[in-house]
Order: sequence, then structure tokens, then C-alpha cells
Amino acid sequence: MYRILKLLAATVIVTGCAGEALAEDLTIRWGTEAGYKPFMYKTEDGELAGFDYDMGNAICEELKAKCSWVEQDWDGLIPALQAGKYDAILASMSITEERKRVVDFTAKYYKIPYRFVGHTDGELTPDQLAGKTVGVQSGTVTQVYLERVMPDVIVKTYPTQDQVWLDLAAGRIDAGFANVIVAEDSFLSKEEGKDFDFFGPDYTVSKYFGDGTGIALRKTDTELRDAISDAIAKLRQDGTYAKINARYFPFDVYGK
Repeated sequence: MYRILKLLAATVIVTGCAGEALAEDLTIRWGTEAGYKPFMYKTEDGELAGFDYDMGNAICEELKAKCSWVEQDWDGLIPALQAGKYDAILASMSITEERKRVVDFTAKYYKIPYRFVGHTDGELTPDQLAGKTVGVQSGTVTQVYLERVMPDVIVKTYPTQDQVWLDLAAGRIDAGFANVIVAEDSFLSKEEGKDFDFFGPDYTVSKYFGDGTGIALRKTDTELRDAISDAIAKLRQDGTYAKINARYFPFDVYGK
């Protein structure tokens, strides 16, 4: 449980002034998964970096909170949150109705479409994927979409997105399916991805891909949820978000 000043027990926090009611000794423990470049990854020195990392630190600065980071495998992020291992998940988690049954979400902090990636010689289209093997990161919206909407596709899951690209480059799967920025940054822009490209349309249907990407919290932690949402809005207003965005992307990833 995150630490809040004792006064908070008698204080009602509302969006728009939530940050003002938080304590000076607030600590936010972020849970994350570090295999999703450029949103969250490890530098050569083993340090966390990326858009999510910078956003988390900026939110803490806005709320005058101390930050700490806990790494967790993607599949275990929500169970570990519920077990109290950390206070919030900041790991590019899509806001879906299915997840909202078990956790709360802040307002979105970005929204990016998803696309298929395949070999340029394959001339694949989404309509030709029946019987083909498509790699996705386990527990993601891409896995859910394929299993529910494209049941004739053979879905192969991996603990991290990077492992999808390794098998795609080696020819062990026919296609990958991922966030377009992650696909471009961690695979298509690299030497091992030079013979691969996107195919098919952008996938953004809210039913499967959510209403943007948010920060997940336990349903009981409404005060922290509202404070973080308020901080995201302030970072958008004061230009901090734009500065962080510019470090990683040539366009505004916040979306419509």
C-alpha cells in the first residue's frame, strides 16, 4: 500500500486537485516489464529507460512523490499488483473492459495502433493468415484479438516481444503482431528486420485494443488513481509531456 499522510484518511480527493491532497512523504512503487522498447527497456548499463520510465518519474515529480521501480514478467503484472508488490502498473497496458473487471485505470497517457509484421517476400495479407503461425507477447491485447477474431491462426505466445522478433527473423513463425512503434523501434529499424515490413491495416478497435494505454491500480486505490490522472493532465498542459514525447517519437503519441 502506498504511503499517504495520515490526514488523507479524512480527506476526499477529487480530480483537478488530487495532487494537492497527497502527502509530502508519498512513495509510488511502479511495477513494470522492461522488454518493450522504446516504452520500457534496459540500457547497456542495465538501467531502466524509455517513455514509460520518463513518464513515471515525471508523474512522481509532479506529485512530489518518491519513485521506485519493480520489474515483473508481463503475465505476472496484475497478480503482483493485487498481492501488494507495488502500487501501480506502468508498463504500456491497454485499457480494456476485461482488465477493468479486476483493476482500475488512470486516464490514458498514449494510444498507438497495432499491425502485423512479416517478410517482404511473403506478400501476406491478414486474410491469408489462416493456418499460419503468428507470434505475440503472452497476455497482451494482440493475443486476445487473434484468439477471438482470427481462430484459424496458430497463435504462438512469448514472454517478451523481443522473443517474437527473434523467431520471426529466424523463420520459425510467419508473422508478428504488435504495437507499431514497438515493431518499428525494436525490429524493423534494425539490421535483423531489414527484410520485413508491416502488412494489413492499423488495428484500433476499442473492444479488443482498448481505449488507449493507462496506468493500472487496485480498485481500492482511488485517491492515487485520481492523483495520477490529474498529474498526466498537468504534464500535458505544462509542456513536460511534449518534451518526453520528443525524446522518443517524431509525433504526438497521446492520440485523439
